[in-house]
Amino acid sequence: MKINALDYAVISQGIQAAAREMGVKLIRSAYSTILREARDGSAALLDAQGRTIAQAELIPMQLGTIDAIVQPCLELYPPETLVEGDFLINNHPYHGGQHLQDVFIFNPIFYEGELIGFGASVAHHLDLGGGSAGLNPNASDVYQEGILIPPSKYNMERDWNGGPFERLIAANIRVPSQTIGDFNAQFAANFMGGGRLKELCAKHGLAAVRETMEEMLNYTERRVRAAIQEVPDGVYTGEDCIDDAGFDGDDPIWIRAKVTIEGDSVDIDFEGTDGQVSSNINCPFASTQSVALSAIKVVLTGSDVPFNSGLRRPITFRAPYGSVLNPKPPAPVRARMVPAYRAYDAIMKALAKAVPEKVTAMGFDCTTIACLAHFGENGYAVHIEPYGGGFGGSLESDGCDAIDNQLSNCANTPVEALDGGYDFFRIKSYGMVADSFGHGRHRGGAGFLRTYEILKDGAKFAIYSDHHKFAPGGLFGGGEGTMGYCHVKRGNEVIVVGSKNLVPLKKGDVVEVFCGGGGGYGDPAERSRDDVERDVAEGLLSREQAARHYGLSTAAE
Repeated sequence: MKINALDYAVISQGIQAAAREMGVKLIRSAYSTILREARDGSAALLDAQGRTIAQAELIPMQLGTIDAIVQPCLELYPPETLVEGDFLINNHPYHGGQHLQDVFIFNPIFYEGELIGFGASVAHHLDLGGGSAGLNPNASDVYQEGILIPPSKYNMERDWNGGPFERLIAANIRVPSQTIGDFNAQFAANFMGGGRLKELCAKHGLAAVRETMEEMLNYTERRVRAAIQEVPDGVYTGEDCIDDAGFDGDDPIWIRAKVTIEGDSVDIDFEGTDGQVSSNINCPFASTQSVALSAIKVVLTGSDVPFNSGLRRPITFRAPYGSVLNPKPPAPVRARMVPAYRAYDAIMKALAKAVPEKVTAMGFDCTTIACLAHFGENGYAVHIEPYGGGFGGSLESDGCDAIDNQLSNCANTPVEALDGGYDFFRIKSYGMVADSFGHGRHRGGAGFLRTYEILKDGAKFAIYSDHHKFAPGGLFGGGEGTMGYCHVKRGNEVIVVGSKNLVPLKKGDVVEVFCGGGGGYGDPAERSRDDVERDVAEGLLSREQAARHYGLSTAAE
């Protein structure tokens, strides 16, 4: 059949709405603060071949290659072997997954006995075992990071809901009530999506729904190819570096990208990127693919172009095996977002030479993970939170202030949620910091400081971050952003905590985590006086800095 435009519009928007509803269900059903409040999870609908058709607007890094992550499962358990109640699961970084805290679950969807697709979801789980509660920055191999779930098939009735697989997971984690609760939130989201897809089949017919799915992929491919074709053909290069590899050395780790535009296709090659390291600053190839897809979509297409498997068709990518962007097992990968963002920025710098009006300056561009853990009378309490920083400025606007970054898109965790959920620490302060951005015609986004007061002895603090040694760069005359830092204040002593570290804490300690601001775009001399005055009035820019960079009088007028 050939579906008409009206039916296509109705069905395609119904599929997209179902994916968005899945995302809402996932977040609202969650138990942990990292999923319920920070929204570190995602949901999507796949077709029967495992191609992404529609997704909730949540985490680009997780969703960019969810279609690739299901494929190792389908190779072992072909679609024709699946039955009602089965589910596929994968978190193995060396079998298609990303890092093992992100567990991907796929529930087959059947309509009148035929497989029509999968409800898919992923959540960053609070604790999956490993060498330290929540986060083990000292892991020297992937086995020390938690339980590995290779591409597998289980059954809800037989293996979950008190069955052997659920008991196995619960026995290997420190906070089983929250983690199992988040697994159940994933199942709830998947079932929600399956129900909505079956409703569309009942109303419009299976053939119409399948044809719509195919056309949704084709539509995205056409839009992406048209956008690429507007970019001048050529070979463009960019590079950026990670501060260091934590315990594996103090030298910077370089990531290099070569972007080749030819007609309506793009090739991204990370040849020349430094080799993998023994610490957890390694990025599995599935994550590297997500970076490439996200960077191309952000720069070259509008937000109205759906993010589905059609995006992949015009884009190819490579990274040397054994590099920090395509490591060999069993290298640890927990902090894979650190090299991922440097790869993103390397692509951005390359594209700045081709389409300077479409790129942004470098933001703080690093997922900072802060983890506080404590073992008390009632067992473990684990808090993990992802932070961002300030975006880079662009041709049209200032960078966003104090916000998570492009690949993560996590939300702020309210102080009230932490006060109600944890008794071994409290938030002492939380706010943006003045003069923390790069200057320019459009300034970078401001950074922010969050401080924790420790209320009990025996707590531990773990962190991974970056840009503690090298500031985010500006573009086209814009100034650098600001570097981050982490301190523990113990009485009159200030302990400097490295960007990838684990430290024991004492009652009364105050932990400071500062995430820096983004770089500026364009010559600061071209910034409008009104914008400068607004920043001063809002407390984001001191009059001294306004005078130094923008020529504003130091005296209030």
